Amino acid sequence: MKLFLSFGLVLLAIISAAGQNEIAPITEKQFAYKDWTLKDVQTEKDVNLRTSAAGKKLVMVVYWAPWCPNWKYDVDFVKGLYAKYKGNGLEIIGVAEYDPLDSMRSHIKQFELTFPSVYESTDRTDREKTEHFKQRREAGDARKWGSPWYVFLEPSKLLPVNQPNLTNKTTVINGEMMRAETEKFIREKLGLPSVDTKAAIGKNAEIEVCEPDKKIGELIKP
Repeated sequence: MKLFLSFGLVLLAIISAAGQNEIAPITEKQFAYKDWTLKDVQTEKDVNLRTSAAGKKLVMVVYWAPWCPNWKYDVDFVKGLYAKYKGNGLEIIGVAEYDPLDSMRSHIKQFELTFPSVYESTDRTDREKTEHFKQRREAGDARKWGSPWYVFLEPSKLLPVNQPNLTNKTTVINGEMMRAETEKFIREKLGLPSVDTKAAIGKNAEIEVCEPDKKIGELIKP
């Protein structure tokens, strides 16, 4: 009986861990990614994406929601990439979504985010009204909340400044990172030699888990 119970607990843990992630590969998508100017979460000052990209070799825009466990799965790795490669021309800019500004600031403090973050929306009812929702749908992301969502831009290849779109062909990750693949991609774009990396963690998930429970304020798997 004890053996059966132990086996059941282990199996439940494995299933829970597998359903926790929505890991996706890096893919190039044919859609127009627009320039934007948004407010910095901390200072409320305007931040323009094209201006922020100037002089960089690669820019990674990551859309995140403070309450989303999928983003929390990636956050330490993203911080590590920024610390490791910002001196080589990598810029990371966060776009916070779907929570009050105080919650975004608390999240930045709790996870000690060092890369800049702006915000587009501060309410979950705005989900389908955001450019984030529209643009990731154009990129083939069918998830409900789309956190995290990654967009990679090569500043040297952006469209002219007099055009509203930064690019018409964009590299994205419609989910959490395949870490080895992502770091290899970043190193290539920064012109760094290849190195051995660990195998990508997890696999693409088929369920949506980034869903706040309105009754108890906790995250549940629908």
